[in-house]
Amino acid sequence: MEEQDYIQFEGYLTGDLSKSDLLAFDERLESDSDFKTAFEIYKDVSSHLQHNIANEQESADFKANLDVITNQYFHDIESADVENKSSQKSNFYKYAIAASVVILLGFFVFNLLGKPNYNDYNNFDAISLTVRSAEDANFSNAEQSFNTQNYEAAIAAFNTILEEDFSNLEIQLYKSMALVETNQFEEADALLNKLSKGSSAYKNKAKWILALSYLKQEKIELCKETLQSVPKDADDYKRAQELFNKLD
Repeated sequence: MEEQDYIQFEGYLTGDLSKSDLLAFDERLESDSDFKTAFEIYKDVSSHLQHNIANEQESADFKANLDVITNQYFHDIESADVENKSSQKSNFYKYAIAASVVILLGFFVFNLLGKPNYNDYNNFDAISLTVRSAEDANFSNAEQSFNTQNYEAAIAAFNTILEEDFSNLEIQLYKSMALVETNQFEEADALLNKLSKGSSAYKNKAKWILALSYLKQEKIELCKETLQSVPKDADDYKRAQELFNKLD
């Protein structure tokens, strides 16, 4: 397979081919069985590459699926050779197709699974504002919204609370987490920088969340710099070191 073939595969799947290219692609699928086989493999594995792999279990499942797909393809080739002997040149061509597809997909998998991303680390604990929520519905709404990942509603509730008491650092931290989740990075980073440079009990958590914000924005050097500032006695120190090592 030529590099252009893989570009066409991707263009076909994303709907980016022109009408003439689409017609030519469909005609080749009908007339070129090797081209069709390579495309089917590419399509099967590409379906697993939609969005980033969220956690280790999904990564393991994905890699297992890749093994099944590639092994099945080689098995099908071998079975076909037993039933219908083809020329040495034809056999070589089949294996070349399979090898090139696997190598290309392996490159995609390495780049996707080899790089840590925000969704690997944003498994935040549920927040508890029950002491205040009994007295104030805003605290109850904020807690429920955040814990059900309705972050826009949580931000609105946090804002109402902070209008009454902007010095509430706990609420500022939770609001910043919700802001990162909704990609409102400028406000989130401003809050997190302020908290991380303070002396409150939330400063180390703020450093960790700030590092995750930079990771989500793909500001890798800032992320690494912030990770190095997380002290050994912080709850998130081990995860910070793990992430730093993966980025280094």
